Amino acid sequence: MRIIEEKDKFCNALISWYNDEKRDLPWRQTSNPYYIWVSEVMLQQTRVDTVIPYYNRFITRYPTMESLANADEDELLKMWEGLGYYSRARNLQSGVREVVEKYDSKVPENRKEISTLKGVGPYTAGAVLSIAFGIPEHAVDGNVMRVLSRLLLIEEDITIPRTKRIFEEVIMELIDQEDPSSFNQGLMELGATICTPRPKCLLCPVRTFCSAFDEGRQDELPVRTRKKKSKIVPVASFAIQNKNGDWLLRKRPKTGLLANLWEFPIIEVKDDRKPIEIFTAEIGLPIKSLSEVIAFKHIFTHITWEMNGYRARLNEEEPVPEGYQFFTKDEVETLPKPVPIIKIWESIKNGGI
Repeated sequence: MRIIEEKDKFCNALISWYNDEKRDLPWRQTSNPYYIWVSEVMLQQTRVDTVIPYYNRFITRYPTMESLANADEDELLKMWEGLGYYSRARNLQSGVREVVEKYDSKVPENRKEISTLKGVGPYTAGAVLSIAFGIPEHAVDGNVMRVLSRLLLIEEDITIPRTKRIFEEVIMELIDQEDPSSFNQGLMELGATICTPRPKCLLCPVRTFCSAFDEGRQDELPVRTRKKKSKIVPVASFAIQNKNGDWLLRKRPKTGLLANLWEFPIIEVKDDRKPIEIFTAEIGLPIKSLSEVIAFKHIFTHITWEMNGYRARLNEEEPVPEGYQFFTKDEVETLPKPVPIIKIWESIKNGGI
């Protein structure tokens, strides 16, 4: 293949384009491995434009690994609020604590050690090693697999985990030894801006090396089996005030979906009963002045919540159910909440509390 035969020309074309056209992103202004680590974790399954303000606030609040290692989890989750996939934040903090305690606050500079850190998979390890330390290591994500599938006409299904090994081996054969940072970031940038699901081939700086372009098959690649439809779960959430105007919330369990985040009472609508009937049976609180404030879908990795959010008041003074407690409006603002609860809360505020 031409790309293999003319590896140096390919690398030069890719890196030159990247240096001229790369987006001005805050994590590209540093070689601090901790900062790059934070950015890579935030960018998993999240758009760049969404990440930028979160990254800037996060680095301002936790400028050192020690400051993140010692951070209160509720505060950390509040900083992460709205980014989703909250296990990323917990794993990041755990991994950083390992570096502080085991490696004297110095991020390991080899794949074997960095890969032992909590939450650091093959991609994150390679990204930090190549970008922060200039070590020629593979960093293969979805964008990179899409680019290489087309460049090399790789027809293996990219949704199969073992397929990633093919791309990792290709990267290690192609990677520029002098500037692995720009090489890896160039592939990422190409996949994010040019070699997108609907490729802009006429703008591509390396199309002369692309086998799929030569054969007119770029729209067929990468090969990807269709995802199974996520399970639809109807749920209802109740924002309940007592006579003092305080709001009833509970902290979710320490493990599982949306772990350790605060929520209004939520019930799963499992049968033909009305949500209020299920709520009364499961939570045991008599409520009044029930009104729906919002309805929406919230998509997780494997399930989709069809959410209906209600506002209500306690019918009378009742014992607080186990695990729940009342908070003032200002206290609710400070609690780390999952996106569905934020949507309900914002709707209530917009309607006037």
